Amino acid sequence: MKKVALITGAGRGIGYGIATHLAQDGCDIVVCDIHEEAVVAEALRGLEDLGAEVLYCRADVSSSEARAAMLVQIKARFGWLNILVNNAGVAPKMRADILEATEESFDRLIGINLKGPYFLTQAVAGWMVEQKEADAAFRGCIINISSISATVASPSRGDYCISKAGISMATQLYAARMGEYDIPVYEIRPGIIKTDMTAAVTEKYDALIFDGDILAQSRWGVPEDIGKAAAMLARGDLAYSTGQVIMVDGGFTVQRL
Repeated sequence: MKKVALITGAGRGIGYGIATHLAQDGCDIVVCDIHEEAVVAEALRGLEDLGAEVLYCRADVSSSEARAAMLVQIKARFGWLNILVNNAGVAPKMRADILEATEESFDRLIGINLKGPYFLTQAVAGWMVEQKEADAAFRGCIINISSISATVASPSRGDYCISKAGISMATQLYAARMGEYDIPVYEIRPGIIKTDMTAAVTEKYDALIFDGDILAQSRWGVPEDIGKAAAMLARGDLAYSTGQVIMVDGGFTVQRL
């Protein structure tokens, strides 16, 4: 029986990089994104070409109704779910000093980046427990995609940093709760990754990476880097490491003299 993986925000970028590696490992894939299906049609075909059965769920993870409807779709199509990757996330529409940032921006980021994944995990974890109790051989895992911004302060996007710090704590909470069912929960913490989200600050990050010597490995990260890490966790290669943070940051956090 093939594993089924749900990846939020998988129509492009890091999410799609994760989806491709899980598909290569033999998983069927549920792609969750907010776009019309036509917008992500090429990405879906790419996953099918890798041998995956693919279900597209158009859903806003900040909506409880959308999350519930998505799980109904998954149950109807596959009947089970082994892997949840909470990847969907947004940056502030406009970077603003924390002395001037708005509640509207804060609420938007917390809703999408933290509340949505937190409660989607709650629903999926409950379903995974049911599957485990019905079949002791069931294997599941939950992977949260955070950011180095979980611990690196950026006063021009405080709402983003707080949302990612919250994801880190959510990982520990669910790891502690799901341990009795042997369902591991992990956090992957990406560094500077070349995606649509970072496109607007390419010049800034180019200078930091290639001229500023902030990384031990002087290159941009790419979605494939995150995909490989997620595939390792989904396979169960670190099955006895629940709650751990996997740094994929090019050595950003390595202390150097």
